[in-house]
Amino acid sequence: MSRIRKLYYFDKKNMQEMISFLNNRDAFISNIMFNPCLPLHHILPLKLKFLPESYVLKDKKDIKGLITVAPSKSPVKRLEILRLFFEENCYEDACELIQFVVSKYKALGAISFIVRVDDNLPDLLRVFVAKCGFSQISYERLWRIEVPEHLEFDKRNFREFRNSDAASVWSLYNEALLPHFRPLLGSEVKEFRDPIFKGLSYFTEYKYVVEDKKSKNILAYLSIKTSDDENYILDIIQSCWTDFDINLILNFGIKQVQKRQKKFNVYVKTRKYTQYGEKYEQFFLEHRFECVQNQIVLTNSSAKIIKEQVRTGRFTILNQLCDGSINVPG
Repeated sequence: MSRIRKLYYFDKKNMQEMISFLNNRDAFISNIMFNPCLPLHHILPLKLKFLPESYVLKDKKDIKGLITVAPSKSPVKRLEILRLFFEENCYEDACELIQFVVSKYKALGAISFIVRVDDNLPDLLRVFVAKCGFSQISYERLWRIEVPEHLEFDKRNFREFRNSDAASVWSLYNEALLPHFRPLLGSEVKEFRDPIFKGLSYFTEYKYVVEDKKSKNILAYLSIKTSDDENYILDIIQSCWTDFDINLILNFGIKQVQKRQKKFNVYVKTRKYTQYGEKYEQFFLEHRFECVQNQIVLTNSSAKIIKEQVRTGRFTILNQLCDGSINVPG
């Protein structure tokens, strides 16, 4: 009889056998098993959680599957399913793990879940949508960047991110989202601040901003993440009102990686659900960047839109006629 429980240190041997096909198996196991805060972390309330938590599906002595959920820093209590392992074609095991974490964390107060599924896994996609209540909303892609011989950029336009920049970056991100995605994917200011326990995270992140020297306005934000010190992902958030050469940001990002590693791979993420997503993708296609990953973004949300009493009619606002509805003051 199978059961689901927390992942413990003594599961290491079974985990090594289960994911023996991974090139970075040992690094992966270290990331999810050897954080000294994990035993206490499980008893924290949802709003205080800051580390991923993993659960295993066991049948007698064998581990049949594993799922890892990462908490969000957002007060809307959104969680992300980061990892899901199960034996080939055992989609019932996958479904059991997914339903377990969704039920568990919703009972703790979680409102929504997000997961990214590779488009070459249609059977797993059907499990999330048909059996676990997830809905497909958009796409994210990873593009491999070939490192140019000469990295041209003006370093005076860049500086390291400070926590005081969080409100400006939050505004850039939410403005960049296409309007109909904002309720599900909108962020909060605290999601961009560095946490107190940053050093305990399972990944390393370097953050920078592009700043207008005259107005001191932030025009773009660059995040560089790695979980293995070999593969680095650049994530760019830019102002929708300013047009600038994306090559300058890419070159700056590559230079920051070069300062830390001699051997590395660099990728850049694009989001279909942002206003500049298609523009970036067109640029990468024109420059023959290789798309190495296409992920479908899925959400499971229990949030409901509360409809207030409205009055409909025809109104004049600043000399402009408007048909529609307005909220009746409470």
